[in-house]
Amino acid sequence: MDTRSKELFEAARRHIPGGVNSPVRAFGSVGRTPRFIASAHGSRIVDVDGNELIDYVCSWGPGILGHAHPQVIEKVREACLDGLTYGAPTEREVQMAELLSKLMPSMEVSRLVSSGTEAVMSAIRTARGYTRRDKVIKFKGCYHGHSDGLLVKAGSAALTTSVPDSAGVPSDYTRNTLVALYNDPDSVEAFFRANPGEIAAVVVEPAAANMGVVPPAPGFLEFLREITEKNGALLIFDEVITGFRLALGGAQEYFHVTPDLTTLGKIVGGGMPIGVYGGKREIMEIVSPLGPVYQAGTLSGNPIATAAGLETLRILQADPGIYRRMEEKAKRIEDTVREAAGDRVCVNRIGSLLSLFFTSVRVTDYESAVSSDTASYARYFGYLLDHGIYAAPSQFEAMFLSDAHTEEDVETTCRVIRDFLRGME
Repeated sequence: MDTRSKELFEAARRHIPGGVNSPVRAFGSVGRTPRFIASAHGSRIVDVDGNELIDYVCSWGPGILGHAHPQVIEKVREACLDGLTYGAPTEREVQMAELLSKLMPSMEVSRLVSSGTEAVMSAIRTARGYTRRDKVIKFKGCYHGHSDGLLVKAGSAALTTSVPDSAGVPSDYTRNTLVALYNDPDSVEAFFRANPGEIAAVVVEPAAANMGVVPPAPGFLEFLREITEKNGALLIFDEVITGFRLALGGAQEYFHVTPDLTTLGKIVGGGMPIGVYGGKREIMEIVSPLGPVYQAGTLSGNPIATAAGLETLRILQADPGIYRRMEEKAKRIEDTVREAAGDRVCVNRIGSLLSLFFTSVRVTDYESAVSSDTASYARYFGYLLDHGIYAAPSQFEAMFLSDAHTEEDVETTCRVIRDFLRGME
C-alpha cells in the first residue's frame, strides 16, 4: 500500500513543481506514484506507509556503504554538536584535500563546492581560463549537471550546432558546447579538425551512467587522452558517479588513464551535499584568490559534509575488499539477467554499476540506449516495486550496489528479476 505517499504527493504538487525537487523522483516514466521515504538503514529503505524495500538506488550513488552507516553517523553527530556552518576554513577541509591527493594523485590541488553540477561548471570555467579558449566537447548521453552551458543536445549530425536542451537556456550559452558521440573517436576528431586551436577541454563520464550504464569502448579513453594532449586541450573526467565507485582511485585508476581535471560528488560527501573539482597544480593555481578564474561558495567545505565524506573514504581505504564484494554481487544479478532473458534484454555492468536495457541490440552509445522499450522497463520497475525492490524509476539510470547488500538481498533480487523476465516469454 502507498496511501500516505499518494497523499503527500498530492500535497507536494500544490507547492513544488511536479511534486518533487528533482525530476526523476516523480516516477513520470514508469507510471507510478513516488514513494516518500521515512527512513533507511543498511540496504533497506522504509516508506511512509511502512513498506520496506531493498534499495538499489542508494541515493543515486552516495550510499556505497549502505544507509546510516554507524561510523559515518557518529562522525556527523559529533560534527553537528560543534555547529553546522562557519563560512570560514576548517581542519577537515585540509584533511579532505590531502586525502584526495593521495587517493587520486591527479588531483594535486582541489577546491570543495556544494554539488556535482557546481564542480563541473567550475572545472569547465577553469579549463577555459587556463587555455584561453572557449569551446568544450561533451558527449551525447553524458550528463554533467544542469548548468546552462552543458544542457545541450546534438542535432541530426555530430557537427550540427548545439541547441539548448532546456527552456530558459539562451542559445548563446551553448554555442561553444560541441556534442560528440560517446565511444566514437571520429566524431571527436572532426571537431578538433573543424575548430583548430579553439577547444579548451573535452569533458566525459569515463564510464557513462546517465543514459544507463555504458562502459567506454577499449581504447576510447586513451584516445581522448592522446587527442587532447596533441591539441593543447584539457581532459576532464566527470567522476561524480564513478569516483570511489569503480575503485578507490576512481575510474582513472580503474582504466589507468589520467585526466587533467577531475570532478567529484556523491560518495565523496558520504551522503551529504558536496562536490569537488581539482587537478594539476599549475591549472588549479589560476583559481581565485591565486588567479583570475573566480569561484566561491558560502557553504563550500561545509564541516558536516566533510565529516561524513572523510569517514566514508577512510572506511573504503581501510577495507579495499569492499570493491570485490560489491562486484561479485552485481555480477550475480548480471548473470541472472543474461540467463533468464537471453538476447531479449541487454545488461551492461561495470564494477558495482549495472543497467538493464529492454532492447535486443548491444548498448554502446546514446542511440543504442534509446532503442530500449521504455514501456517494458516500466512494467519491470513496477514488478520489482510490488515485490519489495526499489530500482531506478527510469530506463536510463543505473542500478547501484552497496556493501550493505546481503547475500539474501541479492538472492531475493535475482529471484524476482528471473520471475519477471521469464514471464515475458
